[in-house]
Amino acid sequence: MEWIHLLIAGLFEVSWAIGLKFSNGFTQPFVSVFTVICMIASFYFLALALKNLPLGTAYAVWTGIGTLGTVILGILLFKEPVTVMRILCIGLIVTGITGLKLLSV
Repeated sequence: MEWIHLLIAGLFEVSWAIGLKFSNGFTQPFVSVFTVICMIASFYFLALALKNLPLGTAYAVWTGIGTLGTVILGILLFKEPVTVMRILCIGLIVTGITGLKLLSV
């Protein structure tokens, strides 16, 4: 169940990161409230996951999910560049997250 909590926390992290972009410096009230709610939810689910997962692994996976999700959505929503090096780096992040999950007890 902890891994589910961690996945949910990571998805909320992606949501608040994208919300920050759309909030235009917290000048858009609805988007700003959504962003803050997603931040709180992300930390809440991370805290639940940390009850039984190692801190270093959980934090790395949480930020990895956030990084991966924001890069992908940045490409899709904001037309950020897709380069070989960016794709390679995303692959390294996914490899690291997978390795940490497989090696955690």
